[in-house]
Amino acid sequence: MLSLHGWAVVKGVFFELVCTDCNGSGWVVEGSRLVLSLEELVTQLSFKLQRAQSQIEALSGQANLGGPQQQYQESNRLGAGGTNYTGD
Repeated sequence: MLSLHGWAVVKGVFFELVCTDCNGSGWVVEGSRLVLSLEELVTQLSFKLQRAQSQIEALSGQANLGGPQQQYQESNRLGAGGTNYTGD
């Protein structure tokens, strides 16, 4: 089981430094202090990115339902110089 409980940085005297133990990722094996190999880290981050992209696509699909906010999102070119006119 993987965990993102690390901070990816360590506290220096004057500023934070990149953690060399976890390769600056903050990803460790849960329940131990073992770190992921770079190959495993790339794989896990790719999975996380794909999951985040699918969530973004799902949320952006919900945002295009219409309603009063739609007139602010799309240009109707009715304003001065062809700008968006909202009637405010």
